Amino acid sequence: MFKAFVVGLLVGVLLLAGGVYYYFISGMAPVAAADPHMPYERRMANRSLDAHIEKAKVPPPPIQPNEENLLGGAKVYKEQCAVCHGLPNQPPPVIADNMYPHATLMFKDKGVTDDPAAVSYWKAANGIRMTGMPSFKDALKDTQLWQVALLVANADKLPDSVKKELAPEPPPAAMPPAAAASKASPSKRK
Repeated sequence: MFKAFVVGLLVGVLLLAGGVYYYFISGMAPVAAADPHMPYERRMANRSLDAHIEKAKVPPPPIQPNEENLLGGAKVYKEQCAVCHGLPNQPPPVIADNMYPHATLMFKDKGVTDDPAAVSYWKAANGIRMTGMPSFKDALKDTQLWQVALLVANADKLPDSVKKELAPEPPPAAMPPAAAASKASPSKRK
C-alpha cells in the first residue's frame, strides 16, 4: 500500500513537471510585453528579487543625500535613466508603458521613495533580468550609482536646484523662414 502511494506520488510529480515544461515549450506561456501576466508571476518575481537583495546585504549609502550629491544624481539620472523612468511633471516616456513589467516612473506617485536607497543602488548596479533594467556597474562609478539611488529615494523632497536640473531640455528653436531660406543651398542657374 505504501509502495503504491509513493509510486503514485512520483507519477503525479512527474506529470505536473511535464505539464509545466510543455506549457512553456509549446508557446502557450505569455512572452510578449503586452501579454497578461501568469498567475502569481509578479508576486513570485518580487519576492525572489527582495530575497536576493536582502541576501546581498548592501551597506548603507557611503554618501549623504545633500544638495551636491542629489545634483550629481540628477545629472546621471537625466542622461541614463529618464528615457525609461521619466522626469518630474512630464508625461511618461513611451517606452515605460511598452515594457514588461512597466518601468517604474520615479517622479509619479510614490515612485520608489518607500524603498531604502540601498535597494535602488542594488537594482541600478546589477540590473534585473528579463525586465529591461540594465546593469550600470560597469558604466557608472560607485559614487554615481549611490547619487542616483539617493535621488530616487528622496524624489518627493528634492531641493529646487535639483528639480531645475531635472527639467527637460527645451526643444531646439525653430529657424525663422528667412534664416532657413538663406541657409539653403543656392539653386543652380541655367
